[in-house]
Amino acid sequence: MLKTWYFVLLCWLSLRLEANPGLKVRITQKGLDYGRRIGMELVKQAVLKETFPSWSGQESLSVVKVNYVISRLRINAVDFPETSASFIPGTGICLSVAQASATISADWRMNAWLLKGKGEITVSISGLFISIIFNVSRDSTGHLSTLLHNCQLSIGSVKVKLSGRSSWIYSFLSGYLEKPIHTKLDKNLCLNIKYKIQMMDAQLRKHKVLSQIDTFAQVDYSLLSSPAVFKSHINLDLKGTVYPVGNHTDPPFMPAPFALPNQGDSMIYLGVSNYFLKSASLAYYRAGAFNITISEELATTFSLNTSLLKYFVSETSLSQAAACPVLLNLMATLPPAVSLNADRCVLQITGSVEVFAALPNSTTQYIFTGNLTASTTANLTITKQKLIISLLLKRFQFSLLHSNLGFPEQKSVVENFLSYALRRVVIPVINDKLEKGFPLLNLAHTSLTGPAIKMKQGHLVISTDVHYQPEDREDEDLHSHS
Repeated sequence: MLKTWYFVLLCWLSLRLEANPGLKVRITQKGLDYGRRIGMELVKQAVLKETFPSWSGQESLSVVKVNYVISRLRINAVDFPETSASFIPGTGICLSVAQASATISADWRMNAWLLKGKGEITVSISGLFISIIFNVSRDSTGHLSTLLHNCQLSIGSVKVKLSGRSSWIYSFLSGYLEKPIHTKLDKNLCLNIKYKIQMMDAQLRKHKVLSQIDTFAQVDYSLLSSPAVFKSHINLDLKGTVYPVGNHTDPPFMPAPFALPNQGDSMIYLGVSNYFLKSASLAYYRAGAFNITISEELATTFSLNTSLLKYFVSETSLSQAAACPVLLNLMATLPPAVSLNADRCVLQITGSVEVFAALPNSTTQYIFTGNLTASTTANLTITKQKLIISLLLKRFQFSLLHSNLGFPEQKSVVENFLSYALRRVVIPVINDKLEKGFPLLNLAHTSLTGPAIKMKQGHLVISTDVHYQPEDREDEDLHSHS
């Protein structure tokens, strides 16, 4: 018995380890280059706002020891004329900066035998080269994780200029301060980069992998495995399961394997599997989102009334001569079936319908009940990082269970009436719910540029560029930087 349990456990673990993703994300070299340009702009802005702690030291001038303190360090200018970024297969990303320069100012104070002074110091750094490699992986909670793998640094030159009353003495001392400042930079720059990457990793761990779509559903964007890094791109496999809010029971079906196209013309490629859409369909079904009531207010707005039934036949057995609003209760009896084909997305809804007339005395009169299967095609668009689905009714089948109409041709009358009600009222109500869309990416201050959707058998591929727009610089187009 124990061996049987071990076997079952091993099978379960193997299935989990080999689980296919519901969503795939690919960042290409083009996307990495754009990220580098934007990243260096952000680094430049952050460096200019950076504050640094004071530091002190001692230098020997022949037999005289000079103690000094440098405080209120601030970076006045920085330039990164040569930058590059590349993927390191199996590891992560390499970022290189060459011929960088910076101008730093600070306050200084020194104390030596028979000599004291204070003033301002200007440090000019040039010929700075930095190359960092950071590893990308998945942590135990499915978050993206980053870790400094390697940091190489060289500094071309450091020039120091002291200002104060005894300018000839300070000019002499400046040369002796260049070495400790050079040493300080050599020692601390890579440490500071390591700290910044650790901070970035901490922020990534705070990022929510469970994203709220609306009041009905949430989607799980956790990583299934560590990113796969290749020379030309990086692939991220995401779980891509949609759940009802508060109920994270996995669907009774598994995602099928699929692949992204071997292309690099766009910055990002996003693969959406049929599993993602099926899990969304099941989640909304479980949450009751497909149970729709057409109220008296909606019926009045869309002119859905008993006169439509009279329009299809010459007489009815309805007790009211005047037109009354028609109320509909629609309930999905199965999760809507979703299928992605090479040229279209089809959603088939199976359910039951009850129809009543709202009488002037605030009571209702039963008209008919039946079962229906509606076949719709889904129009897919991208708006504000969201996949928007809108349905179009193609055909439906209806079986009448019971009717109070009382005439021989009642089935055709009911079908004609339902066709009108579905197209004019029910489908627009469903589309209104779907209008909020499914969040695809969660990139702050970023919009998708020229997204294109291509249908495949069992999945769809979204290719897109991105555009970063800082909050405080909305009028500046960062695409112009190169």
